[in-house]
Amino acid sequence: MDVSITKSICVYPKLISDDPPKILTLSNLDRQCPSLMYMVFFYKSFDNGHLIDSVFSRLESSLEATLSTWYPAAGRLSFSDGDDGKLLLNILCNNAGAILVQAVTQVKISELGDLSVYNDFFENLVFKPATTTTTDGNITEMPLLVAQVTKFECGGYSIGMGSSHSVFDGISAFEFFKAWARESQLGGSKGAEAVVHERGKALLLMQNIEINPHYSTISNNNINPTAIHHLYQLISQKQQQALLITSDDDQETNNNTDDLVFKTFRVSSAMIQSLRNKVAFGGDNPQKTDKLLSCSSFQLLAAHLWKVRTKALGVERERKVCLQFAVDIRKKMVPPLPKGFSGNGYVLASIITTAGELEEQSHRYIIERINETKNSINEEYVKAYIKALQAKEQGTTSTLPPLPELTVVSDWTRIPFHTVDFFGEEAVYASPLIPPVPHVAYFMQNPVHTGAVDLRIGLLPSLLPHFSHHFLNI
Repeated sequence: MDVSITKSICVYPKLISDDPPKILTLSNLDRQCPSLMYMVFFYKSFDNGHLIDSVFSRLESSLEATLSTWYPAAGRLSFSDGDDGKLLLNILCNNAGAILVQAVTQVKISELGDLSVYNDFFENLVFKPATTTTTDGNITEMPLLVAQVTKFECGGYSIGMGSSHSVFDGISAFEFFKAWARESQLGGSKGAEAVVHERGKALLLMQNIEINPHYSTISNNNINPTAIHHLYQLISQKQQQALLITSDDDQETNNNTDDLVFKTFRVSSAMIQSLRNKVAFGGDNPQKTDKLLSCSSFQLLAAHLWKVRTKALGVERERKVCLQFAVDIRKKMVPPLPKGFSGNGYVLASIITTAGELEEQSHRYIIERINETKNSINEEYVKAYIKALQAKEQGTTSTLPPLPELTVVSDWTRIPFHTVDFFGEEAVYASPLIPPVPHVAYFMQNPVHTGAVDLRIGLLPSLLPHFSHHFLNI
């Protein structure tokens, strides 16, 4: 199944200032993952079957208008001298442009089957510039936004997006895609909300603020928030186990992320309600309670996923296992981050226990811990988190080794990417591609089945039967 690129252009903001290029100073939250994050949007058709050249032209002009407001996406990453002489990653707003690609394929969308199921073919529907990694030394040449529109034989289209995580997090990427889609419609710019690109003192100056020790732990002579301290514990555990390994037939094969198979598991609204009923009054706990448990679908499924994944991995009972999930901090700050904030506005929350304790604990107990942990995230925790990331920038930590005991979940259940309506048409499905950190699991809205949640997760082939049985047997 081939995809042929027929056109590739650089798109610049429609309104370009005569002022010299300026530096947009990033926060430490922005600097952690400069890589491009890819997503493919599938559409039945555009404009009653208009030619792809017409579609491409309208996408180009609407992107020009959108970049006039979202101008950092047309810039390039750059390194600036910090106060301590260390180089810091920022964005040079130089209007270098975004890449827009036109492509065609003789494949029909129907031939791809269920679009919620990851397909290697999807990787051909996004444009991947040569400089998409930080390891080749060309990060400052990498476009921060790329898009590819592909016309299928059936008349349907896909729009594959790639945006640097240093520019957007999930929430702001969604707002950018919606803004571009509005511009693609006649009069689409009407009602557009203001966008705030400046990261502000709330996030930029926290590395210089004293940290309340209640929200952090001293580790390796650094003050670390709970999430990062838990990572140190898992790394230490891995190092200690490595010292005990004397043969090649150990169980560390679970660490190889290159062999992961990416699967989608659909949890229907009926299944979610069944699990909710099971735990609402402590139904999965021998010591039942009369207190009704209120929780979101994410909290419910995150607890279920953690238990099932850990069991499928066969983690030894005495080993520590950890659940981490992103928490939006936009309203956690004092004052809150401004409406329309376009940068990264999340930190990781974390829970740790042993595999044996996790197996014995009820869903209800884990959900309560997730809720307590999420509610404990406040400005002091964010200060400690950003301070710890500053230490990482200074080289005190390195890239994480594979940690099978770590379950990381990203909640997209409240970000309806399928509603990105180019030319007034909502997407049939919006599929994320393999992320830079492949072990992250995503919970996403299903656009067809009301109340259903799709789980996208990477697993070793040997674990799939066990995981599938226990995850879907609710």
